[in-house]
Amino acid sequence: MLVWLIAPLFAFSFAGLVWYYLSGIKIKEGWQNGQGPLARWLDDRRRRKFNEQLPEALATMSNALRAGFSISQAFDSVVNHGEKPMCEEFAILQQQLRIGMTFEAALQSMSDRVGSDDLTLVTTAILISRKTGGNVTEIFDKISETIRGRMKIERKVKTLTAQGRMQGILVSAMPFLLGIAMVIMKPGMMIPFLCSFTGVVSCFVVLLLITTGWLIIRKITKIDV
Repeated sequence: MLVWLIAPLFAFSFAGLVWYYLSGIKIKEGWQNGQGPLARWLDDRRRRKFNEQLPEALATMSNALRAGFSISQAFDSVVNHGEKPMCEEFAILQQQLRIGMTFEAALQSMSDRVGSDDLTLVTTAILISRKTGGNVTEIFDKISETIRGRMKIERKVKTLTAQGRMQGILVSAMPFLLGIAMVIMKPGMMIPFLCSFTGVVSCFVVLLLITTGWLIIRKITKIDV
């Protein structure tokens, strides 16, 4: 009898979690501007990919400027030869410029849309150089070198913390694997226990402890550079 009460509870809980993770998604400009956890994860994933492509895009624009192209033509070279999502964002920038948006407003719009600190640095450098007449190609080269150095440090940190993340996954998965093994090996003992009030409370406490441990390990192994 207790099983028929517990099963709907777990079903509603699972459905609620699925709805919570999917409700904030907005399919707009590459999943951007969403509010749910899944939307934020997709947004962060796209932003990381954009940051990885940014040094190459800066090198492309720097070479175009050295060849005598204008800054707008340098943007076109990124659109024509870049990869997604880099080329998509610069294509939106070019469309905004064609419909009459000012250069400063279009750059600021792209910076706000992407949400990348590296792109904000590039945008600020471009706007300042346009006002003061600085060497844009040299600025691009220095920013590109800085971004590559930071990415190298991030990869090293990720390598050093890989063991901790793997241990967190194994420790979190071990209780579930042992529970499944016990149900298969001793079903006559485990099924009545899981259907009892004590078993339900024990499972809830185990889930709470596993979640707490996973969050602590994630906090320790997640280092911002």
